[in-house]
Amino acid sequence: MRHEVRLPATAAGRLDRALADALGLGRGAVKAAFRSGVVRVDGRRARASDPALPGSTVVLEVAEAPGPPAPEAGASLAVLAESPRWLVADKPPGVATHPLRAGEGGTLANAVAARFPECSAASPDPREGGAVQRLDRETSGCVLFARDRAAWESLHAQLSGRSVEKVYLALVRGRVASGGVCSVPLAQRGARVVPVPDALAADRLAGKAGTPRPAETRWEVERAFERHTLLRVRIVTGVMHQVRAHLAFLGHPVAGDALYGGEAAAEPGLGRHFLHAFRLGFERPEGGREAVESPLPEDLARFLGGLAPAEGP
Repeated sequence: MRHEVRLPATAAGRLDRALADALGLGRGAVKAAFRSGVVRVDGRRARASDPALPGSTVVLEVAEAPGPPAPEAGASLAVLAESPRWLVADKPPGVATHPLRAGEGGTLANAVAARFPECSAASPDPREGGAVQRLDRETSGCVLFARDRAAWESLHAQLSGRSVEKVYLALVRGRVASGGVCSVPLAQRGARVVPVPDALAADRLAGKAGTPRPAETRWEVERAFERHTLLRVRIVTGVMHQVRAHLAFLGHPVAGDALYGGEAAAEPGLGRHFLHAFRLGFERPEGGREAVESPLPEDLARFLGGLAPAEGP
Protein backbone atom coordinates (compact mmCIF):
# COMPACT_ATOMS: atom_id res chain seq x y z
CA MET A 1 0.00 0.00 0.00
CA ARG A 2 1.43 3.39 -1.04
CA HIS A 3 1.50 6.25 1.46
CA GLU A 4 2.48 9.87 0.97
CA VAL A 5 2.72 12.16 3.98
CA ARG A 6 4.09 15.59 4.81
CA LEU A 7 5.75 15.48 8.21
CA PRO A 8 4.16 17.90 10.69
CA ALA A 9 5.97 20.81 12.30
CA THR A 10 6.22 18.79 15.52
CA ALA A 11 8.14 15.92 13.87
CA ALA A 12 11.42 15.12 15.65
CA GLY A 13 13.82 12.28 16.31
CA ARG A 14 14.34 9.29 14.01
CA LEU A 15 12.49 9.20 10.72
CA ASP A 16 11.07 5.69 11.21
CA ARG A 17 9.44 6.62 14.52
CA ALA A 18 8.10 9.92 13.21
CA LEU A 19 6.58 8.12 10.22
CA ALA A 20 4.93 5.47 12.38
CA ASP A 21 3.36 8.22 14.51
CA ALA A 22 2.28 10.33 11.54
CA LEU A 23 0.67 7.42 9.69
CA GLY A 24 -0.67 5.54 12.70
CA LEU A 25 1.21 2.41 11.60
CA GLY A 26 3.09 -0.20 13.60
CA ARG A 27 6.84 0.45 13.76
CA GLY A 28 7.52 -3.07 12.50
CA ALA A 29 5.75 -2.33 9.22
CA VAL A 30 7.59 0.97 8.80
CA LYS A 31 10.97 -0.64 9.54
CA ALA A 32 10.24 -3.34 6.96
CA ALA A 33 9.66 -0.60 4.38
CA PHE A 34 13.06 0.90 5.15
CA ARG A 35 14.73 -2.52 4.86
CA SER A 36 13.13 -2.92 1.43
CA GLY A 37 14.49 0.46 0.32
CA VAL A 38 11.08 1.85 -0.63
CA VAL A 39 11.07 5.01 1.51
CA ARG A 40 11.74 8.32 -0.23
CA VAL A 41 12.07 11.77 1.36
CA ASP A 42 11.63 14.60 -1.11
CA GLY A 43 12.47 12.09 -3.85
CA ARG A 44 15.64 10.70 -2.25
CA ARG A 45 16.03 7.24 -0.71
CA ALA A 46 15.98 7.47 3.09
CA ARG A 47 17.25 5.45 6.04
CA ALA A 48 15.33 4.63 9.21
CA SER A 49 17.90 6.47 11.34
CA ASP A 50 17.72 9.70 9.32
CA PRO A 51 16.37 12.69 11.27
CA ALA A 52 12.72 13.57 10.77
CA LEU A 53 12.60 16.97 9.04
CA PRO A 54 9.36 18.92 9.60
CA GLY A 55 7.61 19.76 6.36
CA SER A 56 9.39 17.15 4.24
CA THR A 57 7.34 14.87 1.98
CA VAL A 58 7.76 11.14 2.54
CA VAL A 59 6.59 8.42 0.16
CA LEU A 60 6.70 4.75 1.11
CA GLU A 61 5.21 1.37 0.29
CA VAL A 62 3.95 -0.59 3.31
CA ALA A 63 2.78 -4.18 3.30
CA GLU A 64 -0.86 -4.73 4.16
CA ALA A 65 -1.33 -4.68 7.92
CA PRO A 66 -2.16 -8.03 9.51
CA GLY A 67 -5.70 -8.49 10.76
CA PRO A 68 -6.80 -9.93 14.10
CA PRO A 69 -5.38 -13.29 15.24
CA ALA A 70 -7.14 -16.26 13.69
CA PRO A 71 -8.90 -18.35 16.38
CA GLU A 72 -7.17 -21.67 17.07
CA ALA A 73 -9.72 -23.83 18.83
CA GLY A 74 -7.31 -26.64 19.64
CA ALA A 75 -4.66 -24.42 21.22
CA SER A 76 -3.93 -24.83 24.91
CA LEU A 77 -4.91 -21.85 27.07
CA ALA A 78 -4.55 -21.42 30.83
CA VAL A 79 -6.56 -18.51 32.26
CA LEU A 80 -5.37 -17.34 35.67
CA ALA A 81 -8.19 -14.85 36.32
CA GLU A 82 -10.99 -13.20 34.37
CA SER A 83 -13.97 -10.87 34.49
CA PRO A 84 -16.47 -9.88 31.78
CA ARG A 85 -14.05 -7.10 30.77
CA TRP A 86 -10.54 -8.58 31.02
CA LEU A 87 -8.55 -11.77 31.53
CA VAL A 88 -5.02 -12.75 32.53
CA ALA A 89 -3.59 -15.68 30.57
CA ASP A 90 -0.60 -17.79 31.63
CA LYS A 91 1.79 -17.64 28.68
CA PRO A 92 3.97 -20.72 28.19
CA PRO A 93 7.59 -20.34 27.02
CA GLY A 94 8.33 -20.57 23.32
CA VAL A 95 5.05 -18.89 22.34
CA ALA A 96 4.76 -15.32 21.03
CA THR A 97 2.20 -13.06 22.69
CA HIS A 98 0.50 -12.10 19.42
CA PRO A 99 1.14 -12.33 15.64
CA LEU A 100 3.52 -9.89 14.01
CA ARG A 101 2.77 -10.91 10.41
CA ALA A 102 -0.40 -11.59 8.46
CA GLY A 103 -1.44 -15.22 8.77
CA GLU A 104 0.91 -16.02 11.66
CA GLY A 105 -0.46 -18.57 14.10
CA GLY A 106 0.56 -20.43 17.21
CA THR A 107 0.56 -17.35 19.43
CA LEU A 108 -1.14 -16.77 22.76
CA ALA A 109 -3.54 -14.32 21.11
CA ASN A 110 -4.65 -17.03 18.65
CA ALA A 111 -5.63 -19.24 21.58
CA VAL A 112 -7.38 -16.35 23.36
CA ALA A 113 -9.34 -15.48 20.20
CA ALA A 114 -10.79 -18.99 20.11
CA ARG A 115 -12.20 -18.85 23.64
CA PHE A 116 -12.78 -15.10 23.94
CA PRO A 117 -13.51 -13.84 20.39
CA GLU A 118 -14.48 -10.38 21.65
CA CYS A 119 -10.82 -9.74 22.53
CA SER A 120 -9.98 -9.44 18.82
CA ALA A 121 -11.88 -6.14 18.61
CA ALA A 122 -10.64 -4.70 21.91
CA SER A 123 -7.23 -3.31 20.90
CA PRO A 124 -6.66 -0.50 18.36
CA ASP A 125 -4.04 -2.67 16.61
CA PRO A 126 -6.04 -5.74 15.47
CA ARG A 127 -3.03 -8.07 15.48
CA GLU A 128 -2.68 -7.66 19.27
CA GLY A 129 -5.99 -9.44 19.82
CA GLY A 130 -6.74 -7.42 22.95
CA ALA A 131 -3.32 -7.88 24.58
CA VAL A 132 -2.49 -4.93 26.83
CA GLN A 133 1.18 -5.90 27.30
CA ARG A 134 3.43 -8.60 25.95
CA LEU A 135 6.30 -10.83 27.00
CA ASP A 136 9.38 -12.06 25.13
CA ARG A 137 8.82 -15.39 23.36
CA GLU A 138 10.82 -17.41 25.91
CA THR A 139 9.49 -15.57 28.96
CA SER A 140 6.53 -17.22 30.67
CA GLY A 141 3.79 -15.88 32.92
CA CYS A 142 1.04 -13.29 33.22
CA VAL A 143 -0.30 -11.51 30.14
CA LEU A 144 -3.27 -9.14 30.41
CA PHE A 145 -6.00 -9.05 27.73
CA ALA A 146 -8.97 -6.69 27.44
CA ARG A 147 -12.39 -7.90 26.32
CA ASP A 148 -13.73 -4.54 25.09
CA ARG A 149 -12.22 -1.31 23.76
CA ALA A 150 -13.00 0.82 26.83
CA ALA A 151 -11.35 -1.79 29.07
CA TRP A 152 -8.26 -1.83 26.84
CA GLU A 153 -8.01 1.95 27.01
CA SER A 154 -8.35 1.91 30.80
CA LEU A 155 -5.75 -0.81 31.28
CA HIS A 156 -3.34 0.62 28.73
CA ALA A 157 -3.57 4.04 30.38
CA GLN A 158 -2.48 2.42 33.64
CA LEU A 159 0.44 0.81 31.84
CA SER A 160 1.46 4.15 30.32
CA GLY A 161 0.99 5.84 33.70
CA ARG A 162 3.28 3.24 35.33
CA SER A 163 0.69 2.16 37.88
CA VAL A 164 0.60 -1.51 36.81
CA GLU A 165 2.53 -3.77 39.18
CA LYS A 166 4.86 -6.05 37.19
CA VAL A 167 6.91 -8.57 39.17
CA TYR A 168 9.26 -11.16 37.67
CA LEU A 169 11.25 -14.06 39.07
CA ALA A 170 14.72 -14.07 37.52
CA LEU A 171 17.55 -16.48 38.22
CA VAL A 172 20.88 -14.77 37.53
CA ARG A 173 24.46 -15.91 37.34
CA GLY A 174 26.61 -15.07 40.36
CA ARG A 175 25.82 -14.02 43.91
CA VAL A 176 23.83 -10.82 44.42
CA ALA A 177 24.33 -9.55 47.95
CA SER A 178 21.29 -7.31 48.33
CA GLY A 179 18.45 -5.53 46.61
CA GLY A 180 18.89 -2.45 44.47
CA VAL A 181 17.72 -0.38 41.53
CA CYS A 182 19.05 0.28 38.02
CA SER A 183 17.88 3.36 36.09
CA VAL A 184 20.24 3.26 33.11
CA PRO A 185 18.39 4.28 29.90
CA LEU A 186 18.09 1.69 27.14
CA ALA A 187 18.20 2.16 23.36
CA GLN A 188 17.02 -0.35 20.80
CA ARG A 189 19.62 -1.57 18.33
CA GLY A 190 18.27 -4.20 16.00
CA ALA A 191 16.85 -7.17 17.89
CA ARG A 192 18.27 -6.12 21.27
CA VAL A 193 18.61 -3.10 23.51
CA VAL A 194 21.82 -1.55 24.77
CA PRO A 195 22.46 0.43 27.96
CA VAL A 196 23.25 4.12 27.58
CA PRO A 197 24.78 5.04 30.94
CA ASP A 198 26.36 8.37 29.95
CA ALA A 199 26.84 10.95 27.22
CA LEU A 200 29.88 9.10 25.84
CA ALA A 201 27.79 5.98 25.25
CA ALA A 202 25.08 8.08 23.61
CA ASP A 203 27.67 9.59 21.23
CA ARG A 204 28.99 6.15 20.29
CA LEU A 205 25.48 4.95 19.47
CA ALA A 206 24.43 8.03 17.51
CA GLY A 207 22.92 6.90 14.19
CA LYS A 208 23.18 3.22 15.16
CA ALA A 209 20.39 2.89 17.71
CA GLY A 210 17.09 4.44 18.68
CA THR A 211 16.65 7.25 21.14
CA PRO A 212 17.50 6.10 24.70
CA ARG A 213 14.36 5.46 26.75
CA PRO A 214 14.03 5.79 30.54
CA ALA A 215 14.06 2.40 32.26
CA GLU A 216 13.85 1.53 35.95
CA THR A 217 14.37 -1.97 37.32
CA ARG A 218 14.24 -2.84 41.04
CA TRP A 219 15.16 -6.16 42.61
CA GLU A 220 15.20 -8.02 45.89
CA VAL A 221 17.04 -11.25 46.72
CA GLU A 222 14.56 -14.12 46.90
CA ARG A 223 17.01 -17.00 47.44
CA ALA A 224 20.77 -17.50 47.20
CA PHE A 225 22.50 -20.50 45.63
CA GLU A 226 26.13 -21.48 45.31
CA ARG A 227 26.62 -19.88 41.86
CA HIS A 228 23.26 -18.20 41.24
CA THR A 229 20.76 -15.86 42.87
CA LEU A 230 17.00 -15.93 42.47
CA LEU A 231 15.69 -12.35 42.30
CA ARG A 232 12.24 -10.85 42.62
CA VAL A 233 12.31 -8.06 40.04
CA ARG A 234 9.90 -5.14 39.70
CA ILE A 235 9.88 -2.94 36.63
CA VAL A 236 8.35 0.51 36.64
CA THR A 237 8.84 1.10 32.92
CA GLY A 238 8.32 -1.34 30.04
CA VAL A 239 11.25 -1.13 27.62
CA MET A 240 11.89 -4.16 25.40
CA HIS A 241 14.16 -6.73 27.13
CA GLN A 242 14.52 -4.35 30.08
CA VAL A 243 15.06 -6.91 32.83
CA ARG A 244 17.50 -8.96 30.78
CA ALA A 245 19.52 -5.97 29.59
CA HIS A 246 19.75 -4.29 32.99
CA LEU A 247 20.79 -7.42 34.86
CA ALA A 248 23.44 -8.24 32.26
CA PHE A 249 24.72 -4.65 32.46
CA LEU A 250 25.15 -5.15 36.21
CA GLY A 251 27.25 -8.27 35.61
CA HIS A 252 24.53 -10.78 36.52
CA PRO A 253 22.93 -12.00 33.29
CA VAL A 254 19.75 -14.05 33.48
CA ALA A 255 20.61 -17.76 33.50
CA GLY A 256 20.27 -19.23 30.02
CA ASP A 257 20.13 -15.83 28.29
CA ALA A 258 22.63 -16.15 25.43
CA LEU A 259 21.55 -12.86 23.81
CA TYR A 260 22.68 -10.72 26.75
CA GLY A 261 24.93 -13.08 28.70
CA GLY A 262 26.75 -14.85 25.89
CA GLU A 263 28.27 -18.28 26.41
CA ALA A 264 28.84 -17.50 30.09
CA ALA A 265 25.06 -17.55 30.66
CA ALA A 266 24.57 -21.03 29.16
CA GLU A 267 23.07 -23.53 31.59
CA PRO A 268 23.07 -27.30 30.84
CA GLY A 269 19.57 -28.59 31.48
CA LEU A 270 17.90 -25.21 30.98
CA GLY A 271 16.30 -24.79 27.57
CA ARG A 272 15.50 -21.07 27.83
CA HIS A 273 16.29 -18.00 29.88
CA PHE A 274 15.07 -18.15 33.49
CA LEU A 275 12.61 -15.27 33.52
CA HIS A 276 8.99 -15.60 34.62
CA ALA A 277 6.29 -12.90 34.87
CA PHE A 278 5.16 -13.93 38.33
CA ARG A 279 2.72 -11.21 39.37
CA LEU A 280 0.53 -8.60 37.67
CA GLY A 281 -1.42 -5.99 39.63
CA PHE A 282 -3.83 -3.43 38.17
CA GLU A 283 -7.05 -1.51 38.75
CA ARG A 284 -10.00 -3.36 37.26
CA PRO A 285 -11.96 -1.27 34.71
CA GLU A 286 -15.10 -2.18 36.65
CA GLY A 287 -13.53 -1.00 39.92
CA GLY A 288 -11.26 -2.43 42.61
CA ARG A 289 -7.68 -3.64 42.64
CA GLU A 290 -6.66 -7.00 41.14
CA ALA A 291 -3.44 -8.96 41.69
CA VAL A 292 -2.82 -12.14 39.71
CA GLU A 293 0.05 -14.59 40.18
CA SER A 294 1.40 -17.33 37.94
CA PRO A 295 3.11 -20.34 39.56
CA LEU A 296 6.69 -21.07 38.53
CA PRO A 297 6.55 -23.40 35.50
CA GLU A 298 7.72 -26.97 35.86
CA ASP A 299 10.89 -26.56 33.78
CA LEU A 300 12.12 -23.63 35.88
CA ALA A 301 11.11 -25.23 39.18
CA ARG A 302 12.94 -28.43 38.23
CA PHE A 303 16.11 -26.54 37.31
CA LEU A 304 15.94 -24.52 40.52
CA GLY A 305 15.58 -27.72 42.55
CA GLY A 306 18.83 -29.07 41.11
CA LEU A 307 20.98 -26.11 42.17
CA ALA A 308 23.38 -26.34 45.08
CA PRO A 309 22.35 -24.12 48.01
CA ALA A 310 24.53 -21.26 49.16
CA GLU A 311 26.96 -21.99 51.96
CA GLY A 312 27.20 -19.88 55.07
CA PRO A 313 24.95 -16.93 56.04
